[in-house]
This record gives sequence, structure tokens and C-alpha cells, in this order.
Amino acid sequence: MTPETASNLLLRIAKDADEAAFNELYGHYAPRIKAYMMREDADDAAADDLAQQAMAVIWRKAYLFDPAKGAANAWIFRVARNLRIDRLRRERVWQALPEDHKEQPSNDPKPDDVLMSNQRNQALWEAVQTLPPEQLQVIELCYLSGLSQSEAARHLSLPLGTVKSRLRLAYAKLRPLLENTL
Repeated sequence: MTPETASNLLLRIAKDADEAAFNELYGHYAPRIKAYMMREDADDAAADDLAQQAMAVIWRKAYLFDPAKGAANAWIFRVARNLRIDRLRRERVWQALPEDHKEQPSNDPKPDDVLMSNQRNQALWEAVQTLPPEQLQVIELCYLSGLSQSEAARHLSLPLGTVKSRLRLAYAKLRPLLENTL
């Protein structure tokens, strides 16, 4: 069937609801639509059903065909393709797991959380390295070794007030360096 013939048949269907024109169009395009659907991985029954649906849509919406915008066969196959896409969207693309399936979600941190944590840790490490040695020593004892301020004071043989002052000074230096990072 030539493109001009298909266009004329569609126009007759649109204008006069011409059943003879539709039967001719159906006889030519229904098997081709079915073959197309099967090439697109539809099984025989689904391909046949989609071909039937496509031809029904063509009958109802032939008035939408405009020969100035494209060839009739392109319009017909676009109708069929859209029906296939609609069907795929409606189908379930996942299956529920069996009831005895015991898989648990991972407790591993998300990759973006790990990346952000690594970036924060790097910024913190670089900022801590800028502290004077006596403040760095107090930070290491209180935060890395887990000692209380009193224990750090005993360990360093310093008054508790000195340890607290060094921590306060360290915080004051670190805060502007880490404001936007943490």
C-alpha cells in the first residue's frame, strides 16, 4: 500500500466513517503492527491485543491525522507505539519477594554521606594542624584519647583552668576555619 493510499483511506475514515476504507487499512496494517509489537518483545497474545487496540484507536481518532504533518504509516505506527508504551507503564516492573525471603536492607552508610564525612574529617584535620602545640596536645587528650578535662590536667601536670583555657582558645581558632565545613 502506498503512503498516498493510506492517507486517502484515513481521510475517508475521518470524514465519512467509511467501513470499507477501514477494512482495507486494517487488512494491511494490523498484521504489520502485530509483527512490530513482537519485535518489541511482546508475546503473541499481547502483540495481537495491541494491534487490535491500535486499529480501534485509528478508527476513533482518524480525524486527528493530518497529511501535511507526516505520512499515514508513521502516524499509524506512532499510535501503536504509544499504546505499547502505555501498556509497559501499567505493567508491574518488579515482583514481590517470597514471604520467606529474609534479605535485610544494608546498614552501610550512603556513598554521599561517606564522601561528605571524609571531606569534613579532612577539613577538621587541616584546621587542627594549625593549632599551637599546647592546644593541640589538649585537643588530642580530650577528644582523641577520650580523657576528661580533669584527667588531661593530671596527665599534663597542669591546673584544670589551664586545660579549659587551652580548649577554649583552640575552639576560638577552629570555629572560623570550620564554620562552613561542619
